[in-house]
Amino acid sequence: MCVLAFAYKMPGLGQLVLLGNRDEQYTRPTEPLDFWPDRPDVLGGRDLQAGGSWLAIRNSGRFAAVTHIREGYAGSGERSRGELVSQFVLGDEPALDYANRIASAREHYAPFNLLFGSTDDLYHYHSRSDQLSRVTPGLHTLSNATLDTRWFKTERLADHLRGLRAAPREDEAFGWLEDNTQAAPGYLPNTGIGSALERVLSSIFVAGRDYGTRASTLLIVSSRGDIAMSERSFGLAGKEIGRRRYTLRPGPSQPALR
Repeated sequence: MCVLAFAYKMPGLGQLVLLGNRDEQYTRPTEPLDFWPDRPDVLGGRDLQAGGSWLAIRNSGRFAAVTHIREGYAGSGERSRGELVSQFVLGDEPALDYANRIASAREHYAPFNLLFGSTDDLYHYHSRSDQLSRVTPGLHTLSNATLDTRWFKTERLADHLRGLRAAPREDEAFGWLEDNTQAAPGYLPNTGIGSALERVLSSIFVAGRDYGTRASTLLIVSSRGDIAMSERSFGLAGKEIGRRRYTLRPGPSQPALR
């Protein structure tokens, strides 16, 4: 993911209401939102190039999402950051044990933020600073710096969640995620990529020549743990190529299919 805003344990909104966009090269092969054939208790998209996922959830509420940390032009790590999501969601390791394990292996990955845990007990790990924090109830954002960094795009997306007393409608949320308004020069971060590219990437929805928003996601987890997730998929230059929506009810985990 490249921008997230989420309401966590806020009155009237259940355990979690999360909005997010995944930005990626248009040519990178991707499986859109679906139940995973080998684990039908898991819902999420899948990266078909390196494996793993950018955001996934299990019917138990076990959840993870990853963003990269932007420090100049992106380099690749020895291992894909997407496996951090899939490994956690598919596993049964306690969140704090998992955090300790990835901290000891973080040099194998390009810099990343990982939002993970159960939807009623979330954590954030920032690999560059090796900092783990428990997410507090309230409104939070995450992009390519660290949790709650006040960037133009994160604040603009979070503004839509402020004051909500019920989960947003799907069309309403997708409208917010399609916002391509770019920041004025005085509101751009300096992450080492130059002001022209900073401006392109400053909008919630990105539509560059070779790179842009590939998926928009709305995730809603009710107070009793019912899960609803919707996704819009995009191709070249931000053209919509599909929509999907699924629900999961709380239940026991299912073994991998053989």
